[in-house]
Amino acid sequence: MNQRTQDARVVARIPPTVKETLQKAADLSGATLNQFLVQSALTAANQILETERTILLSERDAQTVFDLLEHPPTPNQQLLVAVDRHRAFIRENNQTAE
Repeated sequence: MNQRTQDARVVARIPPTVKETLQKAADLSGATLNQFLVQSALTAANQILETERTILLSERDAQTVFDLLEHPPTPNQQLLVAVDRHRAFIRENNQTAE
């Protein structure tokens, strides 16, 4: 299969001064403008996604999380009711899917 048929196109309207700046940066990096834009956007996107996936905790907060994982609190009545409702919901949906 032709590679071009699998590519998606992104179009952006930018002021000429922005395009000139991007083109200069692309030239200095040895890439085409398109390559530079895609690589720069991908790098920024990956940084944003990584930031959103990472939770930073203080040492004290991390220890609290570990303690709760090792010694979870006893479920309260609201949690037990929610679990029962969830199980009933799953049972109902699995019966209709068969």
